[in-house]
Amino acid sequence: MWNKDELKGKTDKAKGKIKESIGHLTDDERLREEGAQDQGAGTVEETVGKGRRKVGETVEDLGDSIKK
Repeated sequence: MWNKDELKGKTDKAKGKIKESIGHLTDDERLREEGAQDQGAGTVEETVGKGRRKVGETVEDLGDSIKK
């Protein structure tokens, strides 16, 4: 299950892709660049979220192992 960071990252990536596409269609360099930046930020945020989720799963598994 995705956490809030992963979800926000995916949303930012999609938003960036849309902005970049509109920038290409309208020949708006600023919008293209802003879209590319949003995609980059989304990728970073999604990666952080995945890492956080993996750490949480590992801690949870460790806790389950200790209880047994």
